[in-house]
Amino acid sequence: MSQSTPPRAAPSVPSNEERRGVVIRTPIPGPAAGPIIERDHRYLMTSTKSAPIVAASGDGVWVTDVDGNRLLDFASGVGVLAVGHSHPEVVRAVREQIGKLSHFAGTDFYYENQTVLAEKLSRITPGSFEKKVFFTNSGTESVEAALKLVRYYRQRPIVIGLLGAFHGRTMGALSLTSSKPVQRARFGPYVGGGHHIPAPNCYRCPYNLTYPSCDLYCAKILEELYFHTSIPPEDVAAFLAEPIQGEGGYVVPPPRWFTTLRTILDRYGIPLIDDEVQAGMGRTGRWFGIEHHGVVPEVVTMAKALGGGLPMGAIAFDAKLDYPHPGSHSNTFGGNLTAVAASLATIDVIEKEKLLDNARIQGDHLLARLRELKGRHPEIGDVRGIGLMTATEFVRDPRTKEPAPEFRDRVLEEAVQRGLILLGCGRSSIRYIPPLVVRREEIDEAIEILDASVRAARGRA
Repeated sequence: MSQSTPPRAAPSVPSNEERRGVVIRTPIPGPAAGPIIERDHRYLMTSTKSAPIVAASGDGVWVTDVDGNRLLDFASGVGVLAVGHSHPEVVRAVREQIGKLSHFAGTDFYYENQTVLAEKLSRITPGSFEKKVFFTNSGTESVEAALKLVRYYRQRPIVIGLLGAFHGRTMGALSLTSSKPVQRARFGPYVGGGHHIPAPNCYRCPYNLTYPSCDLYCAKILEELYFHTSIPPEDVAAFLAEPIQGEGGYVVPPPRWFTTLRTILDRYGIPLIDDEVQAGMGRTGRWFGIEHHGVVPEVVTMAKALGGGLPMGAIAFDAKLDYPHPGSHSNTFGGNLTAVAASLATIDVIEKEKLLDNARIQGDHLLARLRELKGRHPEIGDVRGIGLMTATEFVRDPRTKEPAPEFRDRVLEEAVQRGLILLGCGRSSIRYIPPLVVRREEIDEAIEILDASVRAARGRA
């Protein structure tokens, strides 16, 4: 919190009946956490810390902090921990690999586990065409790799993205990121070629239209307006989009939006880059979020949950896009052998434990319970999502839909004190992204805590 931020009323103290699987021994931060946070502020660059939690260990959907508080994790390390904290199969795979060979110039020599992972990713990513894979270290680097790939192949300078999208913070990816002004402020000029059009958002339609009578104008406008004014289609290398906007507010496009867009892109031979960094690896109940929309992209970017907790990213792409010459693109740590082992174990766990099914089943239950809360709390303007990628948007008035970021922030503060770890997104939304191993009773406990947190936040207004 900056010195200029006015003080807020203290979060409420949770009652005993609000503590079931959750165990609260001290306020958060507690006496052990406080000094660590102070040292962090002194030595680490100003970043995006969201709550004063100092974690000590984790197991499944649970995190224990340095003061012994047991917290329910509905943030999953920003979607990284698909199979939960410290899954024994992932731990075993990492220990076994790091004891043999942890790294050996990742892109300069050959390793069987990289090949096995590339084969698996080629199998589970959408599309029946021949594919190739490039390994990276993060989601941002995956987006950078995809942007370079399509520019090289198409020999065209423009990539079109959506307003509200988040694709990373490095300079190339930043040219397409547009979810918050702070992410772009004072970093220009950006890498050239990034253009944006408004994103589909039926709750806040940028054109004040209503679905389905709008006839998907938010997709058709690309051809009907932009291609005739500011974006020459013959100069476009690709269109980049998330299947569900992540940092922009967990906004789900309406039915047929992607198929309409795909028809337009096909008319001009423009490839689609599908950014699955947050939505991929089973989060929505399918391996990749784009599978809900009925289109096949030429390039899929991934990271976060791919590494099972280790830094790991990749792109899978139509083999015809591959570079004709070695050295056009490479890196040092992409495909790190230990991270690859964690990825293989993560995919195996998702398949063996049927976590795609669990994400669908528990995601339906989570959405139903969130809609119950919406019926009780007028501050909740919208509930949306697919699978275990869900969100509530908070508003000052459900009729005007004016965003309520201060209220959202108070709910987050109250939830932490009651033992529920959450993250915000968009202007005034909270996302709910527990590990895919979450159980029904854990969702119910989270909903009870969230219910109490909304009531407490209202009392502090």
